[in-house]
Amino acid sequence: MNKKVLAQEMLRHNDMTTTRNYRRGKRNAVATAVLSCVLSASVALTACGSTGDGVTAGDHFGYALDEYLLTTNSASAAGASSDAQVVTGRLYPGVYVNGPKGQRIPNTDLVEVRALPGAKAKVEYRITDKAVYSDGQPITCDSFLLAYVAGTKRPQFNSYNPLMEQIEQVECQPGSKIATVVFREGFGERWRYLFGGGTLMPAHAMANKLGMSLDQLNIALHNGEQEELQPIADLWNTGFELANFDPALQVSSGPYLVESVGDSGEVTLRRNDKYYGEAPALDKIIIWPKGSDLAALAADKRLHVAEVPSVNSTTWVNRDDSKNPYIITPTAGVLTEHLILGSAGVFVTQERRSAFAACVDQAAVAKASSNVSGVQVKPTTVRTARFNDPVVQHLSYITEPRMAVDIPAAEMLRGETVRIGYFAPDERKAAMVAAIAQSCQPAGINVVDVSAEAAIVSMLPQTYGDPIKGETVVEGAADAVLQTIDPQYFFPEAATMTSNIDAARGAEQYSWDVVKTIPLAQQPAVYVYGKNVANIVDNTDLYGISWNMDRWQETGN
Repeated sequence: MNKKVLAQEMLRHNDMTTTRNYRRGKRNAVATAVLSCVLSASVALTACGSTGDGVTAGDHFGYALDEYLLTTNSASAAGASSDAQVVTGRLYPGVYVNGPKGQRIPNTDLVEVRALPGAKAKVEYRITDKAVYSDGQPITCDSFLLAYVAGTKRPQFNSYNPLMEQIEQVECQPGSKIATVVFREGFGERWRYLFGGGTLMPAHAMANKLGMSLDQLNIALHNGEQEELQPIADLWNTGFELANFDPALQVSSGPYLVESVGDSGEVTLRRNDKYYGEAPALDKIIIWPKGSDLAALAADKRLHVAEVPSVNSTTWVNRDDSKNPYIITPTAGVLTEHLILGSAGVFVTQERRSAFAACVDQAAVAKASSNVSGVQVKPTTVRTARFNDPVVQHLSYITEPRMAVDIPAAEMLRGETVRIGYFAPDERKAAMVAAIAQSCQPAGINVVDVSAEAAIVSMLPQTYGDPIKGETVVEGAADAVLQTIDPQYFFPEAATMTSNIDAARGAEQYSWDVVKTIPLAQQPAVYVYGKNVANIVDNTDLYGISWNMDRWQETGN
């Protein structure tokens, strides 16, 4: 059986049992199949293709990522763990767009937003009448309701959209153009970070696929009954996989839509003619996943923009040649790489999570990352604010003492094994895990790289439920996952913006009281782009330089 058929068989087998049995820990249909095809195929990725005969040499614009192309659902566990936003931001644009300097740019092509008066914070999202999906169907509040339900029923939907926990309810009549979000007591200031790119999936297309009317889908989402939601959760979780591309389901609300997925995992985007906003400058863009042969693509003149893992991985760019067509831009990013910790197993208590944090040497981890990437990044112990946020200087009395390695404090875990996962192969992250293993070894903690078995946040052991009503514990294949985090989207416990210094201090202190993650270092970024490509704007947040992909164009120079 070839790799492609094997991957599809694994998906088919797991889809029948995964989310129905999530209480027993079998929640990862996407994760299992993705790891099978990515890891077994290594850099070839031939197992991850889904449709079509691949891309032949031609004139189309090529964009290579340093990420695997798994799904267009950014709020699924697989999407969040593989930085799917880099692609999906221009397929399913959010209510706000992240600008290159962290600014929030309102997406008025989709919706107008206003805060409502009242005892509880409320925000009204009024979708423009002209906003439709690529199949011509209107964009409605049902997609907002779906995003909320998926984000707040994490184990059933296998989702990962933490900020949704700040919402109490979403008011939405079936097919309406108005969604009203009601926040939990004390929350609401961070509403501009809700419903980001790749989270507003097409509710009407899902209803059609499930043989339901939009009214029936809306009612099921409002009722919240597990059995009624299960087929919706299954489809939401796995239906947007690129390995099983379904054009009837993957209708777009943005300037581009997915036209096809090739046998090498490349994704062809085509201009969405139904898009209400300004049309993209490029008719087609072919996006190549991590592991693609960039030297061959460049030689065939099919590579125009690339995000690469290190400066040393750009040997196909001859910088000594005056006719070299590329520019290389290495930079230390605005986001931070963290270890996201499980809430069961070895990290079942805050004391045990704190003990592990005590032996992690952020300076050594940052050095390992810098050595491999060729980009000098700084270590950090700031969790709830971006690395370069001005508020960070006001948090130093909380964060700077955490930079020191404290082996006696880590001794609590002597004899324990801590398994760390990430999407592999990745030489830089392997070096970071090795640095953690070395700094924790004196405390008798055995740190193991399990990237061959685990890469996705839903593979962590977790405790769900209420201590009074009863908790559900699910096992995991890793104890921690190494992943990039944007704190603006991640920590739902933080109620206010970082500009409120007292609130920022409280949020950071609380984050160290619970220790859901261990911050490590800045994320490095290395961009390569053609000198004849206009409107490239460096951006190192979750959406990367593709944040304005619809404005890219070739100059012909």
